[in-house]
Amino acid sequence: MNMVITSRHFELTDSIKEYIIRLGEGLKKYHLDILNFRVVISFQEKKGKEKKKKAFLIDMTLSMAKTNTIVVSQKDKDLYVAADLAFARMNKILRRYHDKIHHKYAVPTEELMAADILRDEALASKMEDEIVPMDLYLHKPMGIDEALECLKSSSQQFFVFNDKDSKMRVIYKRIDGKYGLY
Repeated sequence: MNMVITSRHFELTDSIKEYIIRLGEGLKKYHLDILNFRVVISFQEKKGKEKKKKAFLIDMTLSMAKTNTIVVSQKDKDLYVAADLAFARMNKILRRYHDKIHHKYAVPTEELMAADILRDEALASKMEDEIVPMDLYLHKPMGIDEALECLKSSSQQFFVFNDKDSKMRVIYKRIDGKYGLY
């Protein structure tokens, strides 16, 4: 990046020049093809009825490859404040341009959602056909009270057991907090 700093109507000190260069180096973080960067700092003094108005004007021109030139102007009583504001505006412009060119080919949200729905439907159809065998622990006949205690101690929604009459029974948790029995 070629950086040129000039001043009008006042002397450009080394500290001001270093400050502008340091701010200008921060523009490299966007990894854009910056060809030329020109900063013109001018001192303006306007005479009015009441008193003289003094202000610093910073004009920045940034040329990049394959795009238009960016121009930013900022005016303030303090030179450093004017420089900070001007570079903040330039950073905002470059950040937006960077995001625009790097996210140009991103997949739109609607397409992502449609792909997720298709994937979920494919998984659901797979899950419907799959049968997972489970072992039942029906070693001995159990009373309803024992089965209820087993259900309460587990995190499951139902419990299958053989009762004392050798019938297979199911005890389950209901939504209202009570227990049902088949």
